[in-house]
Amino acid sequence: MPRTIVQTDQAPAAIGPYSQAVRAGDTVFLSGQIPLDPASGEIVAGDISAQARRAFDNLKAVCEAAGGSLDQVVRLGLYVTDLGDFAAVNAVMADYFQAPYPARSTIEVAGLPKGAAFEVDAILVLG
Repeated sequence: MPRTIVQTDQAPAAIGPYSQAVRAGDTVFLSGQIPLDPASGEIVAGDISAQARRAFDNLKAVCEAAGGSLDQVVRLGLYVTDLGDFAAVNAVMADYFQAPYPARSTIEVAGLPKGAAFEVDAILVLG
């Protein structure tokens, strides 16, 4: 099955040897998005809620570039540097997703690129 690379200027450019997303058939695998401002390439200022909001905005932009929407996301991976931020991240996520919610994992990690406190990746199914 051929792979199609998905790229948009509405989300930050990849900061390593990877694509923003890769489509294979009707499935789109979205790389992790951290709270980088797409224009400046810098982490947004603010607390975990501000960082989560920017990362979800970036994820949304890549979904749209792939021809889909957040409503078609079937799985999310959330990564936080402090699991104490779990409730705040859930509150932000509720602004972006409606029931039925995608499957999800939330994992506390020791560190994230560029010192971010939050990262999200996803699998999107088109059709």
